[in-house]
Amino acid sequence: MRMLVAAALLITSSAAMADEVDDAHKLAITGRDAYWNCLAREYPRDSNKAMSDQEFSSLIANVCPSERQNFRVSLIDFLSLQFPKQDADANLTTANRAIELAQKDIVTAFTRRKAAAK
Repeated sequence: MRMLVAAALLITSSAAMADEVDDAHKLAITGRDAYWNCLAREYPRDSNKAMSDQEFSSLIANVCPSERQNFRVSLIDFLSLQFPKQDADANLTTANRAIELAQKDIVTAFTRRKAAAK
């Protein structure tokens, strides 16, 4: 009987942990989408057309601070639940890299659009 109770508690605990990981994953996705949407709003602005690639890159690095931080925090939370034995610094590095790649993608699109317009 004790084994049955212990097994039931383990299953309940595992299910609760899976729900927590799933919720954290959804929050990370929502954070990512909010950040991407904010960056995307900067892309087509008329005031950006005269910018150099470096100026636009600098602009993108500094816009959407709350969305960027929300994405970073939610991704770190998800990673810490998904990979509990992983070092916290590794999770921060991963989150910062995801932000860096999002910025790079927007800048690359800007650069290509600008080159195509010439």
